[in-house]
Amino acid sequence: MLSLCCIMALLALSCPETSGNTAGVKVKLTQKGLEYGQKIGIPILLKKLKAIDLPEMNGSVGVFLIGRVAYSLTGMKVLNVRLPQSAVGLVPGIGVSLIISDGYIDTGGNWRVKFLGFISDSGTFDLSVCGLTITTTITIKSDGTGRPMVRSANCEASLSHARIRLRGGASWLYNMFNGYINKKVRKELQRKICPLVSENIQKINSYMKTLNVLKKIDRYAEIEYGLTESPVVSVSSTELSLKGEFYNIGVHKKPAFAPTPFSLPPNERNMLYMGISAFTANSAGFVYKNAGALRLRITDKMIPRAFPYRLNTKTFEALIPQIAKQYPNMMMKLLVKAATAPTVTFAPNNVTLQANTTVTVYAIQPNTTLTTLFILNVDASLSAHVYVIRKNLAGKLSLNKFNIDLGTSYIGPFKVKPLASFLQIMLKIVIPHVNVILQRGFPLPNIANISLVKPRLVIMKDYVLIGTDVQFKP
Repeated sequence: MLSLCCIMALLALSCPETSGNTAGVKVKLTQKGLEYGQKIGIPILLKKLKAIDLPEMNGSVGVFLIGRVAYSLTGMKVLNVRLPQSAVGLVPGIGVSLIISDGYIDTGGNWRVKFLGFISDSGTFDLSVCGLTITTTITIKSDGTGRPMVRSANCEASLSHARIRLRGGASWLYNMFNGYINKKVRKELQRKICPLVSENIQKINSYMKTLNVLKKIDRYAEIEYGLTESPVVSVSSTELSLKGEFYNIGVHKKPAFAPTPFSLPPNERNMLYMGISAFTANSAGFVYKNAGALRLRITDKMIPRAFPYRLNTKTFEALIPQIAKQYPNMMMKLLVKAATAPTVTFAPNNVTLQANTTVTVYAIQPNTTLTTLFILNVDASLSAHVYVIRKNLAGKLSLNKFNIDLGTSYIGPFKVKPLASFLQIMLKIVIPHVNVILQRGFPLPNIANISLVKPRLVIMKDYVLIGTDVQFKP
C-alpha cells in the first residue's frame, strides 16, 4: 500500500486537457504504473494486517442448562492473512480506488471461562475470519508546499463470517456458544481495519516529502519542481504539472520568457512518462548566464601538443601581421564568454542550441599583464544529444556552424575571415569542457527509493518525452 501510493503520487501522473500552462515539467502515471504499485503494495498491507494489535475481550453469555458464563479471550495474535483478489482504478477528479475482496484472517490465543460462581476452565482457540472486503478511495492533492499529498477517504471494511474453535478443557461444551464470540471478534477486527489502512496511507506522505521540490545543482543553480496546480486524475492516468524552473541559489529571479503549454501524448506502454520542456532548459541558460558561469579561459596548455600551432603571437603573424610586430614572441590567452543566455529549441528528433558569445583575445606581457588585442562576436549553432543517466537528464554538444565578426580592435583593422579555421579549432577545445558539465546532467523529479528502469527518450516539439518503468526499493 505504501509503495502503491508512492509511485502513484510520485511522480504520480494523460490528460490532454490539463490546464498547467505554467508547467515546465509534466509527469504522468499510467494504469500500468498503478498496477505495479498494487503488486508491490498488497504485500506491505498484508504485513500491516498481520501486526494488528487485538485487545483482550471479556463478556458473558447465557448457555442452556448452565446459565451465565463469563469468558475472556487473551493473547490474541494474527497468524495469517490472505488477500487473493485486489484491484485498483482511477476515479476522475479525485484519485485512486482500491478494492480488496475474498480475504481471510486467521488468529489464535487463549480462552478462559467461569460459571456457577466457582467453576473455571481454560484452553486455546483458533479463529478464522472469511470474506474480508476493503474498499477505499485514495485522494491526491497538493500539500501547499508544492508536493503531492494523499489520504484515505470513504473507507469501508467488512467480514462476512467468522469461525472460532476452542481447544482444551471442556471445549466441546463451550463451542456451543461460539456464535456469540464469533460475532464479537468479527466486529472488533472489522472496526480496526479502516483506521489501519488510513494510517498507512498517511505514512505515504513522508515519502512524498522526499520529492525534490527544490534541488541544488551546484554553487550557481538550483531547480524547483513544485506543483503548479493540484494533480489531475482522468479515466486513464494521473498527471502532475511541475514548475521545472532553474534559479540562482537563493535568488528566484524570473526570466523574460514563460513556459509554452504542452500536453503529454496518450501513451500507455510504460508506467511513467515525463515531459521536460524547452523552458526548463532555457531557464538553466538564463541562470548560469546571470551567475557569470558561462565563460572559459583558453591557454596554450589546453591545446594538444600534437597540434602544429601554438597560442602565441607568432602563430597569428600570418593572419594578423600587426600582432607580431606590436607584441613579438608573446603567449596569448582567450576568454570565451556568453554574450546572451543560450537558447535551446526542441523539434521532433532534433535539439539545437544557439549560443551568442564574445571571444576576447589577450597578449600576455613578460610581467604576466594581459593586454587586450581584439574582441570577436561569435554566433554558434550546436546540436545536442540528450539522454538519461541514472536519475539525471544529460547531454552532449557538437558544433554545427558559426559566424564571426569583429567587435572591437585595439591593434587596428584586419580581416576576420582568415581567423575562422583557427577559431573553429578553439571552439572544439571549448565544447568538451562544456560537455563535462552537461554529462553530469540535472536531476529529474524523483522520490527516494524510486529507480528508473529502461528509460526511453524521444524529442518532441517544445519538449523531451521520457517513457520509463520504475522500481521501488523500500
